[in-house]
Amino acid sequence: MNIYDKTHDLAKALKESKEVEEITSAMKLIETDPEAKKMLDDFRERQMEVQQRMMSGDMPAQEEMEKMEKLFEVLSLNLNIRRLFDAERRLSVIIEDVNKIIADSLQDLYGSSL
Repeated sequence: MNIYDKTHDLAKALKESKEVEEITSAMKLIETDPEAKKMLDDFRERQMEVQQRMMSGDMPAQEEMEKMEKLFEVLSLNLNIRRLFDAERRLSVIIEDVNKIIADSLQDLYGSSL
C-alpha cells in the first residue's frame, strides 16, 4: 500500500464531494452578483488579516472580533453567501474528522499526547 496513492485518492474524493460541489456552485452564483462578491471579498480580506495577526501572536480586540461576527451575520443574510458558508463549514468538519482519524491512528506510536 502506497500512502501517497491513498492521499491522492483522498484528495480526489474531497474534490468530488458534495460539499466542494456546493462551494463551487455557490461561488458561481456569487460571481454573478457584484455587490455580494465585493462584500464577500472584503470580508475574506479582513478575515485573513485577523488570522495572520493571531498567528503572529497579536490577538485582536474583543470589539474587532464582535465586528467580524456581525459582518458574518450580515453576509449570511444573502442566501448564496449563506449557502457558501454552510458548505465551507461542512467541508471543514470533514477535514477536521480526517485529521482526527489520522492522529488517532498514530496515537499508539506517541501515546496519548496527540
